[in-house]
Amino acid sequence: MDDEDRIALLIDYENLALGSRDHLGVPFDLRPVADALAERGRVVTRRAYADWSYFDEDRRMLTRNHVELIEMTQRMGASRKNAADIKMAVDAIETAYERDYITTFAICTGDSDFTPLVHKLRELNKRVIGFGVRDSTSTMLPPACDEFLYYDDLDGVVPAGAGAPRGDTSTGRGRGRGRGGPTKGSATPPAEPAAPEPQPEPEHEETEEEPTTDLASLVAQTVSGLQRSSGGAVTASVLKRTLVRKDSTFSEAAYGFRAFGELLDHLAGRGIIELSPGPAKGDPEVTLPEEGGRQEAFALLRQTVAELDDGSGVELSGLKDHVRARREGFSEKPLGYGSFLQFCKGAAAAGLVKLTRRGTGYVVTVV
Repeated sequence: MDDEDRIALLIDYENLALGSRDHLGVPFDLRPVADALAERGRVVTRRAYADWSYFDEDRRMLTRNHVELIEMTQRMGASRKNAADIKMAVDAIETAYERDYITTFAICTGDSDFTPLVHKLRELNKRVIGFGVRDSTSTMLPPACDEFLYYDDLDGVVPAGAGAPRGDTSTGRGRGRGRGGPTKGSATPPAEPAAPEPQPEPEHEETEEEPTTDLASLVAQTVSGLQRSSGGAVTASVLKRTLVRKDSTFSEAAYGFRAFGELLDHLAGRGIIELSPGPAKGDPEVTLPEEGGRQEAFALLRQTVAELDDGSGVELSGLKDHVRARREGFSEKPLGYGSFLQFCKGAAAAGLVKLTRRGTGYVVTVV
């Protein structure tokens, strides 16, 4: 554990909550941020700053995620925005001096006022990771950070115009672990529910396989995230540690495996991952297959878009339902993608389709 990065997470909540609502059309959810940080180290401090009387539902969501809420009450007719910024900056500097075991600061805001704070933290030999909503983030802030992650691009963030099909709420977690989906904040109007699609009754044997399917999604997404964040080899021990960071109740025994190595052998046999000798005996390197069914899935997406396109493109919202109609049980998650939007971006990067932003949503066309 001594070689792990220890992370302090500080959230300018009003900036993120309003940015997510205004530019993505969805409430802010901490889970994608927490998962991204779990792939980078161990979060030891979590604080969010706001006047919480404006974010009642959000407050409950953050409390469930063990975030300390710092109250910055606004007086009637006056703005305390700068007070919250100052308090967050003071806490960051105080933490940097008093807790030298903290190696990394995650600053969640798109406000350029925090740029001097980022510079100072880096002068103090601290690594800084920034998070912000793309359309509400100043162009000055990302270059100042060691790493900057746009909230829009995180696994599990789906803009309002690119919603997942009804019933597709899988986040790759095991069942029965008490992990809910995004929580609606009081500052955000509820999203219009999608038109229900008729769902066939699952067979009994399919129901029995659901936990293992969730496990495959969770492992594939985690390996993919670790490969992106570290750029190096992902060993079984690192993978297991990251899975536990994401869900402290994770255990291979809950899925019927006697050891984590047995779980990995099972997934390797299904073609979800590949195993190769690692730096130490009993600690193999874990990778995603070079193709892993991606090209076949990309081809299916391209074929679906080609059949549906009337010349104006196909809206991303609802497209996954059409893909599933052509291949029952289709899911992008075992391929290592956190959302259908990211899967479509992968197909676009492969040159098979074109993804265009239109309003708050996306339109897909064949290249």
